[in-house]
Amino acid sequence: MARKPGIGFVAPSGQVLDALALERAETYFRDRGWRVVAPAAVRKTHQRFAGSDATRLAALNAMAARSDVQLVLAVRGGYGLTRLLPSIDYALLASSGQRWVGHSDFTALLCAAYAQGRTTGFAGPTAAYDFGATEVSPFTESHFWRMVEGGGDSIEVRSESPARAAIRGTLWGGNLAMIAHLVGTRFLPRVRGGILFVEDVGEHPYRIERMLHQLNNAGILGHQKALLLGDFSGYRLGENDRGYDFDAMLAHLRGVLPIPVVAGLPFGHVRDKLTLPFGGRARLEIERRAWRLSYEAAAIHTR
Repeated sequence: MARKPGIGFVAPSGQVLDALALERAETYFRDRGWRVVAPAAVRKTHQRFAGSDATRLAALNAMAARSDVQLVLAVRGGYGLTRLLPSIDYALLASSGQRWVGHSDFTALLCAAYAQGRTTGFAGPTAAYDFGATEVSPFTESHFWRMVEGGGDSIEVRSESPARAAIRGTLWGGNLAMIAHLVGTRFLPRVRGGILFVEDVGEHPYRIERMLHQLNNAGILGHQKALLLGDFSGYRLGENDRGYDFDAMLAHLRGVLPIPVVAGLPFGHVRDKLTLPFGGRARLEIERRAWRLSYEAAAIHTR
C-alpha cells in the first residue's frame, strides 16, 4: 500500500487564535488522504507569538528535517518571523525537498529561503484562515490543488491597462510591507528579470505608494519586468485625501515606475486567493482590457 503524502503545520509567527479552525484544517487534509503532522508547538503561546522565539525556531527546523513531510503549511501570519531570520537553517530548508506555503508574515521566510538557498515555495493560503474556515473558498481550494498537484496554473483578470505587453520572468513577491522591510538585508532576494507581485491589508494608498517608491529608489523595481498588485483593503480614506484613492495612486505609479503595473491579482488577505510559486516561471500577457498570468513551479532539491 502506498504511503499517504504528508503535510506539516508550522506556526512561526502569531499564536493560533481559533483552535477549532486549526482542527477543521487538519480534518480537511485528512479527508483528502493526507497524513497531517501538527506538532504541539503550533498551539503554544508566548505574548502575541506561537511560543517563544526559541520554540518557534526549533519547530520550524524540526519540520524541515522530516523526511515524511512533502508540504509545509503556515497555520497563520501575524508577526514573528523577522526575529527568526538570522537563525533559520537555510541549508536544511534547501535540501529538504519540501514545499513551504503561506502568505502575510510568511513572506519573510519565502524571501529569505530563496535569497539564502534558492529554496522555492508557494505564496498561498494558510491552514487556519483558509482551510479551517467553516466553508472553504472553492476558488482558493481549486487553485491550491492545481498548483500543488499539477505544478502549474493560470488566471485571467478583466482590468484596464495602459499598454500591451508579453513578458516572461521569475515570479516572486508577497506582502508589500514585509518586502519593504527586508530592503538592505541579506534576506531579500536579488531577482533579475522578475515579475513581482505584492499585496497588503490595512495600508492606506499613500503608504502603499511610499513603499513602492522605496523599492524603486532602492533599484529593485528597475530589475523587474512587471509589477502585479493584489488585494489592498482594510483601510479608510480621510477628508484630507481629497480624491487620492487607490485608483489615483495606481495612475501615479504607472506614470513614474519604469515597468508595467497591472492591478486585480486575486491574492492577499482575502477569502479567494491564488497559490503562486515563489521563484517559479511565469508569463504575463497584458491587453488593454484584460491580462493573463500563467505560471509553473520551479524544480526543487531532493534529499
